[in-house]
Amino acid sequence: MGEDISDAVVEKTKFTYDHWMEALGIPIHTGYFIGDLRTCELEWWEDRKCKAAFMQLMGQEGVTGAWIQEIAPGESSPPVRFALDEVCYVVEGRGTTTVWRDDNGTKKTFEWQNNSMFIVPRNYHYTINNMQGDKVVRLLHYNYLPLAMSSVGDPDFFFDNPFSGQDVIASEEGEFYSEAKMVTDSGKWNVWNRRVYWYGNFFPDMRAWDKLDENKKRGAGGHSVFIEFPNSELSCHMSVFASRTYKKAHRHGPGRVIVIPAGEGYSILWEEGKEKIVVPWHEASVFVPPNKWFHQHFNAGTTPARYLAFHPPMQFHGYAEKVEDRAKDQIEYPDEDPFVRQKFEEELAKRGTTSLMHEEAYTNPDYEWSKGMGKQ
Repeated sequence: MGEDISDAVVEKTKFTYDHWMEALGIPIHTGYFIGDLRTCELEWWEDRKCKAAFMQLMGQEGVTGAWIQEIAPGESSPPVRFALDEVCYVVEGRGTTTVWRDDNGTKKTFEWQNNSMFIVPRNYHYTINNMQGDKVVRLLHYNYLPLAMSSVGDPDFFFDNPFSGQDVIASEEGEFYSEAKMVTDSGKWNVWNRRVYWYGNFFPDMRAWDKLDENKKRGAGGHSVFIEFPNSELSCHMSVFASRTYKKAHRHGPGRVIVIPAGEGYSILWEEGKEKIVVPWHEASVFVPPNKWFHQHFNAGTTPARYLAFHPPMQFHGYAEKVEDRAKDQIEYPDEDPFVRQKFEEELAKRGTTSLMHEEAYTNPDYEWSKGMGKQ
């Protein structure tokens, strides 16, 4: 039981966004996951004057879009403008981004490094600059373009639109790309009962981010940070959990792109009552759980693991994060398929290690992990 795969061809309905991608002639990575964003195939994208590829994995389902961009050593991308908010995650490299609203507007330039994350506001121009003379830069871009194109099917509306809108950089208090700050109640996450989350446009290093909160409901003593971006409905969260442990299975809506900043392990994806699919991962792997498929994350390595999840629009979040719906959208350890535990122990044995899961967790659905476990 359990199917290890490296790729999959998935039959699906094609949307306006799919036809647009295909017309550009650069690679479109499909299936359930990409093993390594640092080495996946890219080709020249003439409009952007760089190598690039689209990512349209099984679970994105016409809701969220993602593409990988590479900037050659010492080079800069030409100015581009995009009508939607876009989150950029630095897969590898070091450089700067310059953002401005219009030709008469003030330009903002900020530096980033491996595992940085930042937002480019809608209707702004920007360029990306590789500060390294001997290495490429790769970034993952995340947005809601597929859904938007299903409403407005003209690509020029999104890439050649003169509308400027609000100058959010000028109106923001303080420096727009300063490090994020903690907030306790903005209203968005109240449905998830989060005590704290972080609010900002720039996160310097998601691999090292240590401002975390306990996430007891998901098991394994894990910790999380929930993130909002000002003036945008884009959001994400990152979870950290300890070596040789695993999280509880859960499910939610489509479009949640998950990238790995650190760690080694795998996730299991399955539609209720059907075959399980095993997705191996390490730093720079990415996958997307399909709509209402259960999925479960396993840290098979000897160091803490991290997964960063970019959220779809709130209308597609599903119910997994709501306490009242957990019984139908989360599987407690005592109720899980015996295959889950067996597979985990087999994977650890291959590495010459053993599980650090607490035995009581397998018999007591209300078991609480030791305080502090997982925040390493």
